[in-house]
Amino acid sequence: MEETTEHVKCLIIGSGPAGYTAAIYAARADMKPVMYQGLQPGGQLTITTEVENYPGYPKGTQGPEMMEDFKAQAERFGTDIRWGLATSVDFTGPKHKVVIDEKTTVTTDSVIIATGASAKWLGLESEHKLNGFGVSACAVCDGFFFRGHDVAIVGAGDTAAEEATYLAKLCKKVYMIVRKDEMRASKAMQHRVLNTANIEMIYNTSTKEILGDKTVEGALLVNNMGEERTIAVTGFFVAIGHQPNTDIFKGWLDMDETGYLITTPGTSKTNIPGVFASGDAQDKIYRQAVTAAGSGCMAALDAERYLANNGIH
Repeated sequence: MEETTEHVKCLIIGSGPAGYTAAIYAARADMKPVMYQGLQPGGQLTITTEVENYPGYPKGTQGPEMMEDFKAQAERFGTDIRWGLATSVDFTGPKHKVVIDEKTTVTTDSVIIATGASAKWLGLESEHKLNGFGVSACAVCDGFFFRGHDVAIVGAGDTAAEEATYLAKLCKKVYMIVRKDEMRASKAMQHRVLNTANIEMIYNTSTKEILGDKTVEGALLVNNMGEERTIAVTGFFVAIGHQPNTDIFKGWLDMDETGYLITTPGTSKTNIPGVFASGDAQDKIYRQAVTAAGSGCMAALDAERYLANNGIH
């Protein structure tokens, strides 16, 4: 039996730059926000090392440290930050219900969604079996373990390019496996990859299998002519994009075919009054810490206006 523990004025689902920024604004507006951090407190930046493109950090900063700064600022203004994962919602309203960890129901006047996105996988059985034993979706988290080794990375976008150059600093050799005949990454990132001596590009190629019994020992590749090739690697990194963490909102909120939440242009408003979306859960174009933070600010301001217009004090 679910138990309703409390009613809150503003509930923030998820953390990271969007959630913490929303919390800072909501707390300063006396909305008494309660935040449930989700599976990855601090979001994707907690698995990032050097952040050089966030304004205000002229010498750069570490992703986890930056998220601790955001969190401390949100707490300073009175945000109630809790461990817990939102597992289902009921947006029939006007009081919205959110179930935490499948057992506790919180009712709220306004919801700010900041659930972010998660890494996509290739879908190979061997990838699943060896995940954590040489297979990883985060080069900056796990690259250290492969110092001096030969590794492979799959992907063609900016993230893959960034992770390949990161691995190249640590590893003896990096094979970069790209499905098409060119990368999708920005010209600047492509230039960086192509000018890194120990990165070998393998175009027009897919991964058929990751080899190894208990740990990664290699990868079986196949090109678009059907020719197979085996490479000997001890690490296999997947960098093929992200999936928004929005499954619990299916059937309630409008989303595109890949699950990104749709907001009214120029706002954080979803199709349900009192429910606002921010960060990577609704942004598939920019997906930067600074744009996520900006959308978290928008969500808090939109929520504040919504509460005021509905006479909720």
